[in-house]
Amino acid sequence: MAANTSLRFQIEKLVGSTRAPSARVRLLARSRSGEIRRVCVQIERPTGSFSLFFFRHADGTWRIFPPSQRRPEMGIGREAA
Repeated sequence: MAANTSLRFQIEKLVGSTRAPSARVRLLARSRSGEIRRVCVQIERPTGSFSLFFFRHADGTWRIFPPSQRRPEMGIGREAA
């Protein structure tokens, strides 16, 4: 499972091998609250370049869609059961 959570694994899964110096991290950012981390990776190809944004989720995985916002919860449901 740990190998599947790496940013490199996710990039290679989407665009193929990144062994050549064709992928560069262009942006590392964190939200003000520190809960959302994002990375912009620029991929260079002979046909042109493109960028992918990855977001770090609470379970430690990197995905191309942002995590859902945490909403306020009440803890009564767990104790009532």
